[in-house]
Amino acid sequence: MKVSEWKESVIDPSQIDKYLVDGEDFICEDTIKQQIKDGENPSDEYIEKIIQKALSVHTLAPEETAALLNVKSPQMWDKIFAAALELKKKVYDNRIVFFAPLYCSNLCVNNCEYCGFREKNCTEKRVILDSDHIKRETRSVLNEGHKRLILVFGEHPKSDIDYMIDAIKAVYDVEAEAPKSGKLANIRRVNINAAPMSIEKLQRLKETGIGTYQVFQETYHKKTYSEVHPKNTLKGDYHWRLYALHRAMEAGIDDVAIGALFGLYDWKFEVMGLLYHTLELENRFGVGPHTISFPRITPASGSDLSKNLPYQVSDEDFKKIVAILRLSVPTAGLIITARENPELKREVIKLGCTQTDASTRIGIGGYSDQLNQDKQQFTIGDPRDLDDVIQEVLKEGFIPSFCTAGYRCGRTGETIMGMLSHCVEGKFCKLNAVLTFKEYLYDYASEETRRLGEKVIEKELKEIHKEQYFIDHPKLTGKFDQQFHDITIGKRDRFI
Repeated sequence: MKVSEWKESVIDPSQIDKYLVDGEDFICEDTIKQQIKDGENPSDEYIEKIIQKALSVHTLAPEETAALLNVKSPQMWDKIFAAALELKKKVYDNRIVFFAPLYCSNLCVNNCEYCGFREKNCTEKRVILDSDHIKRETRSVLNEGHKRLILVFGEHPKSDIDYMIDAIKAVYDVEAEAPKSGKLANIRRVNINAAPMSIEKLQRLKETGIGTYQVFQETYHKKTYSEVHPKNTLKGDYHWRLYALHRAMEAGIDDVAIGALFGLYDWKFEVMGLLYHTLELENRFGVGPHTISFPRITPASGSDLSKNLPYQVSDEDFKKIVAILRLSVPTAGLIITARENPELKREVIKLGCTQTDASTRIGIGGYSDQLNQDKQQFTIGDPRDLDDVIQEVLKEGFIPSFCTAGYRCGRTGETIMGMLSHCVEGKFCKLNAVLTFKEYLYDYASEETRRLGEKVIEKELKEIHKEQYFIDHPKLTGKFDQQFHDITIGKRDRFI
């Protein structure tokens, strides 16, 4: 099929119109702007009430989030930042989940003005990895110690659903010996960052055993969206993208992830857009996003816009974005990526983030062959190896986690959201963090990381055996103790 013919077949208007209400979508720009304006100069008492509501693990109303966006007092921001970390620990405990992105192709039919992969970027060397190369990449990632991958695809007929399915199978087929112990390791869960698809294609994607399906709206502001995504491209259809995760839900993929690219439009508007997207999914399907991402645009080859952003977000405002999202959507995981430099990542992890990537290579073939590193979709700020990032996380008092248990135990969708809202899922997060990190220490860790890690695990074990929840559930604690022992005697892939 020719590229032009394929493009004509992608968008199905009937799979947009069914979600509209009286022909309108759920992003009302006038309402959002008015709410931000009305939220100016909030009283300290009102902000205190909002913080308490968030700490009770309830999604905030738009008016409440708008008030947070307008806080000016440094003292009140200190309270917001402290509450964000408290809330994160309450819902998710103190673990930080690690993953790696694997870019499979940079072929793309779109012309996003901020992206190095855009079709009109003639300086980009186009590469699409075959199954053997994907397996080599996977082995390289496994050698770092990762257990969770997110596969990233450009939008192109050569990397459509059949290619995605083959890529996922290739990843799951790989086993590699851990460098320290020689134990066999594999990727236990593949997440997907891919273009919007039809319900029929998404049903096929679900059958491969994916975890989370991630689609970023990029910007919720319609005029800006049309300016940076030309109308003659697939991505130029705002509504096809806006309702991508609705179709995923209908297809049975109940773990979905949203995000916005900060720097294209006013950051306060984008935060409100993310909240309205959350509320729409909650109201329509009973399940909000599993994760929210908030990357800032960084320079990309062949993109002038990425180097001259109209709405550059400062580090200070970026920290506010993270804290407000944590309070506004208490049950969502928050992902901080290697786009940001180590110093800022360290700060925002303490503001409610739950996941981060490490040892990130975004050139196609970048893990195994170091190919195409000079021409990338964007610039990363933190290229450190996984072990180095883990050391830093340990020094901050968090426990690294490689858990994929929720996907394999049925704790997804409504189930996990219910457990998160009742602060139960965090108990399982704690147990699985200890189990998977203990594996890492035996199989991959440097001597210094193992020394630091054993101290953190000792602290976690003491907390587990003292915490009332675990005392009240002796069978759960007993199972954990047995599985922890199993790992110490050489068994692997133990989870609760």
